[in-house]
Amino acid sequence: MRQTWRWFGPKDQVSVDDMLQAGVQGVVSALHHMPTGAVWGPEDIAERQRQIATMKDGTPSGITWQVVESLPVSEDIKKQKGDWRAHVENWKTSLHHLADAGIEVICYNFMPVLDWTRTDLAWRRPSGATCMRFDLIDFAAFDIHILERPGAAEEFPEDIVARAGERFAAMDDARREQLAGNVVYGLPGAAERFTLEDVRQHLAEYDRISAEQLRGHLVDFLSEVAPVAQSLGLRLCCHPDDPPFPLLGLPRIVSTEADYAALMAAVDIPANGITLCTGSLGARPDNDLPAIMRRLGDRVHFLHLRNVTIEGTEIRNSFYEAMHLEGGTDMVAMIQAVLAEERRRRAEGRADWSIPFRPDHGQDILDDLTRKAQPGYPSIGRLRGLAELRGIMTALEHPLVAPGS
Repeated sequence: MRQTWRWFGPKDQVSVDDMLQAGVQGVVSALHHMPTGAVWGPEDIAERQRQIATMKDGTPSGITWQVVESLPVSEDIKKQKGDWRAHVENWKTSLHHLADAGIEVICYNFMPVLDWTRTDLAWRRPSGATCMRFDLIDFAAFDIHILERPGAAEEFPEDIVARAGERFAAMDDARREQLAGNVVYGLPGAAERFTLEDVRQHLAEYDRISAEQLRGHLVDFLSEVAPVAQSLGLRLCCHPDDPPFPLLGLPRIVSTEADYAALMAAVDIPANGITLCTGSLGARPDNDLPAIMRRLGDRVHFLHLRNVTIEGTEIRNSFYEAMHLEGGTDMVAMIQAVLAEERRRRAEGRADWSIPFRPDHGQDILDDLTRKAQPGYPSIGRLRGLAELRGIMTALEHPLVAPGS
């Protein structure tokens, strides 16, 4: 398991020096300043590589850009409208430039409109730490009373609608504005930020696109780009929906093991793979993450290891981002399944036997509370998570307990 760290570029409050001191083996990054749909040019890619390779004092860091997260897929591609064909060609061109730069793993997602959704970006825990949270009541209040989406109330149970009305009535203007901003925060580090009117416009266009149609658009996209990636020696890995259940009346097509299995079968080549995010998929009680790794591990090209605590047994629940060894996912069982897959790959002689992972998200603790880094990406909180995950890996690979020892 290759230990990596997400970095948002020079504006990130967590520096290259910080990453190096965390002991990571590679960096996950993207050209967040580039407009969605544009070509990533060789010069921009090389500049990001140079930034990662250099510490604050100008000395070499010794770490490299190993995973792209994300090469964004435009709304035009998802809806197959407007400039979508040109955007697909630009995506292919960017793949060529990334391959020329020696980067092999490309993470992307196909979530319509919003790339992830939370109602709180700094929810206080009893310890004083803060974390991101999705509160179903708050979200219903946003959907019904702030966004005022037609038909929204019919998509929630009656008790949720009633509680959302009470919650909204108790909010002052500042909280309502904060809630709206949190929900439409969009892709972390991206150049674009959506307004409520932007969201309404996109939702209106998705009114005519079913889950089956959106899945078809994803398969069409992969049928174009995955063969290019295969020819270049690249590995594409689709991130799951976050959260993995319907929101805002939008179709959700990458939320379960069955969704991934269908996607892998539709474009059945090794370059078409999975970003297995234990936090996103773990927000549904019917997703068994270690079992998914055991069954679909052959196509897992990238791992996000984080944990969530869900508050209920329905498909749609409130949840918050727990510490890495807390929450609903058995992280020991998860890492054991990953190590087993790596042993299998190594026995087959696969060059990609070592799967990159990053400690995804983390609670803000200690100095994180004043550093104000990208929401969900604290320095010390992620370092704690990486240390805990590293401890599990070390124990499971120790000769006293490793298979065959």
